[in-house]
Amino acid sequence: MFPKNKVIFSGIKPTGELHLGNYLGTLKNWAALQEQNKCFFSVVDYHAITVPYDPKEMPRQVLDIAIDFLATGINPEKSVIFVQSHVPEHTELAWLLNTITPVAELERMTQFKDKASEQQTVGAGLLNYPVLMAADILIYHAELVPVGEDQYQHLELARLIARKFNNAFGEYFTEPKAYEAPVPRVMSLLEPTKKMAKSLGSGHYIALADSPEIIRKKIAKAVTDEGGSGGENISGGRNLLQLFKVLSSDKALKQQLDDQYRAGELKYSEFKPLLAEAIIKLLEP
Repeated sequence: MFPKNKVIFSGIKPTGELHLGNYLGTLKNWAALQEQNKCFFSVVDYHAITVPYDPKEMPRQVLDIAIDFLATGINPEKSVIFVQSHVPEHTELAWLLNTITPVAELERMTQFKDKASEQQTVGAGLLNYPVLMAADILIYHAELVPVGEDQYQHLELARLIARKFNNAFGEYFTEPKAYEAPVPRVMSLLEPTKKMAKSLGSGHYIALADSPEIIRKKIAKAVTDEGGSGGENISGGRNLLQLFKVLSSDKALKQQLDDQYRAGELKYSEFKPLLAEAIIKLLEP
């Protein structure tokens, strides 16, 4: 059940093309949340430059993400849609919040440790990423923030920063809470034990901009169960079936395919085209 009459903030980094997991896990929910809430949705480009990036590509990537917002149902008449770098108050507030944020809290962030381990040199921007995220949220007095598992720690820090500020200067900021959206976990087409992600490679995900032909090819190459449906490694086939269940409204067909899968009789040569067409229908203009 979706919340009502809440202030909500969320953002997406312009680090490449959006994929099916982004839509089903984030954008679809944004479109629903905007109907009965005050929503602020941002292309958070300052967050994107905390790791190595191509400065020539960034403007195009920002525009592409903004277009995807509109194409997936985010309505500028119902939501506030903006580019983070176009609102200088975000970085101004981040600087103020930096003055009350303990460095030790930033150094213990799991995401900082993970990304820092992948780079020879680490910029201060990566360390301060969570403070800017806190500013993004607190500046709008957001009550709810739709976040994934990898951002829970950052949101808790935002709550801590809000408390420290309020204790020092008087009650002003709202302590945001996580909004756990009822979303499916969309997995990689080639490594179904991992979440669908751009970083894994193009064959692992369905991009929102993929043509019908590319979608069919990617689904055809998607891994299934070893030894057929119901085999020892069941993650591949189960992943594809779960994705179809999310996309299809045909209850009878979904039950039929589920029964076949459980009995080890699901024919992927027949099922994969059904899944591909369901994805194509979802993403068609």
